[in-house]
Amino acid sequence: MITIIVGTNRPDSRARRIANLYAGLLSELHAEHQILDLVELPADVSVSALYHNTGRHDAFNRLAVQAEAADKLVFVVPEYNCSFPGVLKTFIDGLPYKGGIRGKKAALVGLGTGAQGGLLALSHLTDVLMYLNTTVVPARVRLPFIDQHLTDEGQLTNEFYTQLLREQVAQLVAS
Repeated sequence: MITIIVGTNRPDSRARRIANLYAGLLSELHAEHQILDLVELPADVSVSALYHNTGRHDAFNRLAVQAEAADKLVFVVPEYNCSFPGVLKTFIDGLPYKGGIRGKKAALVGLGTGAQGGLLALSHLTDVLMYLNTTVVPARVRLPFIDQHLTDEGQLTNEFYTQLLREQVAQLVAS
């Protein structure tokens, strides 16, 4: 099972549109997958599901089970303030220790409205994942100037971006 994690809790996010597109590419290869959207996190996650409340919040636990059930992960991550969204770090921090996403394989897709296409976000996330013994596949896809190439309906108008995603999907499914 491949779990696609939408790396923000922003409603109607670009990351969700890319996650949907990614799911379609996985479907073409008949790869079992699911989408874990952080928009479903409880609004008070940092106080209701972490630390002494670990394991006590049903909504958080449902998402944690989705992440833990994955053999492989795909993180679709927008760049926020030169890093990845804090809500994604909060989610990762709330996952069960020693379980969660530790020891899994992960593919990364970065989105940015600027020229770097989420490069710094992917770099920071890679550091966190490596600490958790999560293997990051080498083909990290960056999608710069995403606003110019992603329609409201979730279609990419840049064929090169679609090609990069297809190549990453093929690599992830084959590994």
